[in-house]
Amino acid sequence: MEQPIEMNTLSQILEKLRKKGIDNELKMTDHGKMQSKALNKIYTPDDLTIVKTYRFEGMSDPADNSVLYMIEDSDKNMGYILDAYGAYSDNDGAAFADFLKRINTADRDEQELFH
Repeated sequence: MEQPIEMNTLSQILEKLRKKGIDNELKMTDHGKMQSKALNKIYTPDDLTIVKTYRFEGMSDPADNSVLYMIEDSDKNMGYILDAYGAYSDNDGAAFADFLKRINTADRDEQELFH
């Protein structure tokens, strides 16, 4: 018998990350790079790997639509990029989407990330 898939909310995933000591949000800079204020680092797409992607869709409010990208940098530091999508995106313009498209992806099992 298959185990039911656990449904997680954005806040549940962020809490799991916080408990694992991963409170490292990356945000787009005015110069088209990602910045981690927690680590005081600036990244290009070549410095990062997307290791897991979570999509959240609000049942009644389109403003609840978001994507959480779990990121690992070249020094094995974990972090995340959070973005609302569609009309509610915090990241205007093509620069954010272009940056994400250029990041390597290595989808990892959730158990590997939260063990």
